[in-house]
Amino acid sequence: MSEIIYGKNVCLEAISSGRKIITLYTVGNNLEFIELAKKHNLNCKIVDKKFLDKMVNGFHQNICLEVEEYQYYDLKDVVKNINNDLGFLLILDGIEDPHNFGAILRTCEAAQIDGVIIPKNRSVQINNTVAKVSTGAVEYVKVIKVANIVQTIKYLKENGYWIVGAEASEKSINYTDIKYDMKVVLVIGSEGKGISRLVKESCDFLVKIPMKGHITSLNASVSTGVLIYEIIKYR
Repeated sequence: MSEIIYGKNVCLEAISSGRKIITLYTVGNNLEFIELAKKHNLNCKIVDKKFLDKMVNGFHQNICLEVEEYQYYDLKDVVKNINNDLGFLLILDGIEDPHNFGAILRTCEAAQIDGVIIPKNRSVQINNTVAKVSTGAVEYVKVIKVANIVQTIKYLKENGYWIVGAEASEKSINYTDIKYDMKVVLVIGSEGKGISRLVKESCDFLVKIPMKGHITSLNASVSTGVLIYEIIKYR
């Protein structure tokens, strides 16, 4: 199957990463992508802006690609190929907003996280909105789709990982009170409900980001960024 992605940065990264391009659609004066199509021997169709407007519902910047559907990674392959003693994986437990997911992937690529795990159900999947918000990071982050988060955590524990859940509760400790000098799996819950009960019970630690203002929580992608960069201080 194929999908449509759009936007200058997203399309540039898709081409440079070697993702299979079925067709490149652009307007006649977009010389940068016309030359790229020639350089990479891509099937290129010159269309007008109205054609692209109908193709996607977003800011396409006069460039769209029909690409091979994103290929998710296998968990065991990713874990096996982590070449250090401080593996760092991220689990997203029910993130449903594609803008949050895209922003999280952008942070994960910048921080060079080993992989991002999402459930098959009750979670946003990789789509063109996620790709657009990630500004092309989706091409480089290893996203793993699993059937059961709790069973996945069990497998990761058997492989030496410690599970750290982001949860603002009375049992939680401040996120700076842990030395993350170990294999870590960071768990981020859904935007509204947080981490699900069974996943929470599977965590070794629960951590919180202190809130000093009137607002009691941060956006999921912001929380993820704060916690990721605290953890990578110990990488």
